[in-house]
Amino acid sequence: MAVMQVPQGHVLYRPDDECQGFVVVHTGTIKVSLTAENGREIVLYRVRPGEVCLQTFGCLVGGGAYGAEAVAETPLQLEVIPASEFQAKVVGDAAFRQQLFTAVAARFADLERLVEDVALSSIEERLARALLRLAGSGTMVDATHEALATEIGSARAVISRQLGAFQRDGVIAITRGHIELIDPVRLAALAHSPG
Repeated sequence: MAVMQVPQGHVLYRPDDECQGFVVVHTGTIKVSLTAENGREIVLYRVRPGEVCLQTFGCLVGGGAYGAEAVAETPLQLEVIPASEFQAKVVGDAAFRQQLFTAVAARFADLERLVEDVALSSIEERLARALLRLAGSGTMVDATHEALATEIGSARAVISRQLGAFQRDGVIAITRGHIELIDPVRLAALAHSPG
């Protein structure tokens, strides 16, 4: 199978598209998100090398169409295993099957955390966690208020208010399109504050 190069921003699939095969990411990140009828969007998960796209897995196993959208968040190198070959590998390749099931279990755990996060955590906690996650090992987050709203499933105005509160408290500094984590330790405490 040939490794395909996919540019950043390319839409891999949209709701109601048919699944063409099982995607194996070699480099880069795919962002999978869901948009409600009212236009609100939430990031369901990201697919990186070694991870499984649950939307694709569900379509291949259940025979349905996609219910979300997947976009190349970064440039990608990936392979697509055709549906018939995927089915044969699941049946006949024990190592592939075990790797697949392990990855699917990990992805379901991610979705359980997302549901718990949205249902049981405050905006302050969710936004603090998102800022820390997006900063990685650094202290800068390059994201708009709209992008942060999508990241945690909230509204832009709510994010703007909470970012303003974080800035007033000296936890972050905001410039156009950039957020600097001034006090990551305090932000981490807010991210895990008791409900």
